[in-house]
Parts: sequence; C-alpha cells; structure tokens
Amino acid sequence: MLQTHEVPLGIYIGGAWENTGRHFDVVNPSTGDVIASVSDGDAPDGLRALDAAVAAQEGWRKMPPRARADLFHAAHRLLVSRADAFADIMTLESGKPRAESAGEFALSMSFFQWYAEQIAHIHGTYSNSSSGGFRVMTTKQPVGPALLITPWNFPMLMNARKGGAALAAGCTVVLKSASETPLTAALFVATLEEAGFPSGVVNLIHTSNSASISEALLADQRLRKVSFTGSTGVGSILLAQSARNIINASMELGGDGPFVVLDDANIDLAVREAVNCKFRNAGQACVAANRIILHRDIAAEFTEKFVAAARALTVGDGFDKNVVVGPLINARQRERTGRLVEDFQSAAGATLLFGGKSIAGDGFFFEPTVLSFPDKKHDFCNEEIFAPVAALYTVDSVSEALQFANDTHYGLAAYLFTADISRAITLAERLEFGMVGINRGIMAEPSAPFGGVKSSGLGREGGHEGLDDFLEPKYIALTVDESCMD
Repeated sequence: MLQTHEVPLGIYIGGAWENTGRHFDVVNPSTGDVIASVSDGDAPDGLRALDAAVAAQEGWRKMPPRARADLFHAAHRLLVSRADAFADIMTLESGKPRAESAGEFALSMSFFQWYAEQIAHIHGTYSNSSSGGFRVMTTKQPVGPALLITPWNFPMLMNARKGGAALAAGCTVVLKSASETPLTAALFVATLEEAGFPSGVVNLIHTSNSASISEALLADQRLRKVSFTGSTGVGSILLAQSARNIINASMELGGDGPFVVLDDANIDLAVREAVNCKFRNAGQACVAANRIILHRDIAAEFTEKFVAAARALTVGDGFDKNVVVGPLINARQRERTGRLVEDFQSAAGATLLFGGKSIAGDGFFFEPTVLSFPDKKHDFCNEEIFAPVAALYTVDSVSEALQFANDTHYGLAAYLFTADISRAITLAERLEFGMVGINRGIMAEPSAPFGGVKSSGLGREGGHEGLDDFLEPKYIALTVDESCMD
C-alpha cells in the first residue's frame, strides 16, 4: 500500500529528500506489524533544515501574496486528489477507523483552504495619532522561520493547521513529525513540493529523538517561532528552552474536558455527543470528554443510555467498515490505560459499569470503558485520561457543576448541555476554558480560534488569531508636513 501511494521515507531539507543512513520503524497499532522504516534525523540534520528555512525566508516573505495564494490553491487541489491515500496512510500508522481518517482529512483541507483564502487579505491600519501631528501606520510581518512540532493523534490536521497558518503568514518552516505517524507528514510535504513550493520553504525532519532536535533549534537565535501540540509536561520544557532566546511560542497542551449535562438537557443528544467526544480516536484527543459531570436528576437516565451506547461500539482494525473504535497508539499506552482503570477502582472507589480490559490478540486494543465515581475528591480528577475510558460524576446543582468543572489546572475545552439559553451563556462565560461547546461535542472550525488557558497552553490555531500567531505587528510613525499645501 505504501508503494502504491509513493510515500517518501527520507527527511526533506532545502528541496531534496535525503536518506540519513539511520532508520526507525513505523508500526501499525492494529496489528503490531512494521509498515515502513523511515530516515532518522538528528540535531545536525535539524540545524541544516533551519539553515534552509533561514535562506528561503526573505524570498518567501517577499513573494506577492497572490502568488503565495496560488501555490496554496494548487497544493489544495493536489491534496484533495489524494484524499484516499491520506486516509489509508493515517489508518495504517495511527490505527483510527478509516471513516475517522477520511473525516480528519476533510477537516484538514478546510483549514488549509481557509488559510489560502486569507493570504491576500493580511492588512494593516492607517490613522491620525491621538494627539495629532503625525500619522499612525501599522503593518503585519511574518515572525520568521518556525519550528512546528506535531503530535501523532491527529497527524494530518496538525500539519495542515499549523503549516497552513505559518506558510500563509509568510514564515518558512521546519516540520518535525511525530515518530509514530511520519508517513502522513511525508505525503503532505511531498504534495507541497509537487505543487511548486520553493526549496527551503518547507522542511521535514523525522526523528526517534525529538528532544535533541527541539533543543538544538531552540538554542539557535535564527529560529523565531515554535508551535507545539502535545503534553503539558513537554510544553513546559519547550517554553523554558524558548525563553533563552525569547522565541515566540504557541503551545496547544493537555486537556481535562468537563462534559456537563444539566437537568434540563436533551439526554439523547447529550449521550450521542458524549460518545463522539469521548470515544473518537479511541479517546486519544486533548479535547476529549475527560470528566462527564451529570446533574443528579438526569444521572440515572444518562448513565443507562450511555453505557448501552458504549456497549454497542465495535472495536477493531480501522479498515473494517464496521469498526468505530480503533487501537491505542502503542503497547505502552495500552498498559498505562489498564493501570489507570485499576487505580480508578482501587484508589478512587470507582464502580466499573462496562469494559475495563485490554483485548487479547494482535494490536493494542482496549475495551470502551465506563466508570462511575462516588465523589470528586480523588487524585485522578485532574488526570488527562487519553484513552477510551469514560469517567462519570454526579452533582446536585448547577453551581456545583461549575465549581467542579473549573477545579483543574487545565483549561482547553469544556462542554455544556442545557435547554436554557441564559444558563448556557452564563456558564460558558464562567467556565475557565479557551473553548466551550454548547449542546455539541465537536467544535473544530477553520474560522474559529482553537486553544486553551492555564496549563492547556498559549496562543491559538485557526481563525485570524491563528494567523496572527505567525505575524508580528509593526508600528510606523509618519510625520506629515501639512504646510505642503501652502
């Protein structure tokens, strides 16, 4: 299948694919089989990629916006023509059901297209100074060469969302793929190359040692931007490293998504959205429902219907059309999930309502699992589960639901189900999260700013805010001698 789709297996620097002579394997998590071996880049390779990005930066910045937009549209057409290839590769290397892979690709293309449409519309301002006597002009310029560090759980979406914004803003990039999913990134970059993106504008590094690459590039003063999606722990390390050279940083980090269902909610809708929000991508999403918080008046009905829905989910290889939940990304993640479920029961007193076990056989599968917790005081309340494990809690009031939802150091996404518009607006404003979904469990939208607060990160992806994260405003004060009219 990889030969059919012609995926390059090297790293890409300055317009050329290279074999480093070192390799690491890519594993299909549905089978445990090795599907490819890709070139393993090191810190010197990363610095050569930065050399290429720096050399291409001025030419890319100066390219007329319409010409850059034309390249984007050409790339978009090529990408869309390869939709099946991208969906197959994502399912092969990440394990997600093929329907999810196809959906992720479609969403990715909507982001890439949206940024293509913005390139020729990056505007500044012109006004009189507040005190008079001169003019105030502002313009926006690209930050400069950017390091984009992408995760394995949404490999195409992160490439298109980060890469689309950076390139549209006029920044050259070094894209560091996730070691679990390098093939999606390789096909993405190869498609941009075929579309005519100039040498050095896009560079790609695969590596089995991500820390060495990021540390080397963040120590180089020529790098002016880092955008990272991943754990809060790694994000804090990257922020500390970027602080040395005051490098502009965007961080999309962990989440602890509270999914609040109030007493007046449409229960069938809430159950359907909770299943999507919790079990999509086998729960491996930073915006997944992490704590399902139920008003006591509807807790029994919701729990019964939710457990029934979880039981109906089919687990297996993503290429099986009947499968809804694929594998976890690797054996380590599956073992961690098993330990977590055991700890939830032994240390937190949770009741296992369904699932709770690894699935025997090839691949890294874990049963969709539902647990009910007796209280909200255990140490696991704020742990990002990142697995197909649903944690149910019961509250007695709206104020208690709000307090428990906000009782976390994370602040990425929250969800609220209610039929009362006043409740919806009031709670949405008081929830300490960067994004709030009201009566829906999926919020991705190209024109909207995606990102969190507190330990969930800095900056935004998507919307004008995502583009602005790769732009620096410049203020120009202009004296005008109005006596020229005399």
